[in-house]
Amino acid sequence: MISKEINFEKGGGLVPAIIQDAKTRQVLMLGYMNRESYEKTLSTGLVTFYSRSRETLWTKGETSGNTLQLVDIKVDCDGDTLLVRATPAGPVCHEGTDTCWGEENLSNPLQFLSELQDFIEKRHEEMPEGSYTTSLFRDGLNRMAQKVGEEALELVIEATNGTNERMVYEGADLFYHLIVLLTSKGLRIEDLASELRDRHLPGWKKH
Repeated sequence: MISKEINFEKGGGLVPAIIQDAKTRQVLMLGYMNRESYEKTLSTGLVTFYSRSRETLWTKGETSGNTLQLVDIKVDCDGDTLLVRATPAGPVCHEGTDTCWGEENLSNPLQFLSELQDFIEKRHEEMPEGSYTTSLFRDGLNRMAQKVGEEALELVIEATNGTNERMVYEGADLFYHLIVLLTSKGLRIEDLASELRDRHLPGWKKH
């Protein structure tokens, strides 16, 4: 979980701990940890800080119930700041907001495409029986490519003669089968995003 030594002495026994939602990547709050609160965080799985005003340890949510479930911790290049990824159980700020900056902690739906591919890659590795994704991989590249074509055609039909609701439905089918095809070729949906980003750069020329 920690890749290098934490330098608690540099800050008089304390290091700042930036709390980030493990799923949304939203920065939630900033707290401070000493060695004892850091070790308690690891042992309990609940993010625990050192209160500079009360001069004692406090586990986030111990009174409100709005805990922070630890996912992982990383230390920065200087060894004096922590990035703590956690899953919040409710609002983080004592004022009732999602973050201590008054921001909403909302995930970007586009992030799910990466999560979906992670799931599909796991299916590719494990090949569980009874899984539709497994059956696609077993049917081979030609069948997977054919399914992408079929779903693209169904999307076109809904776009020209159907409803927006059905168009979204068929578009989702297309994305799913495209990700399966990408996975079979050792590629990621992020590769497509990178290509589109490059096309947006000044001076990009078509291959």
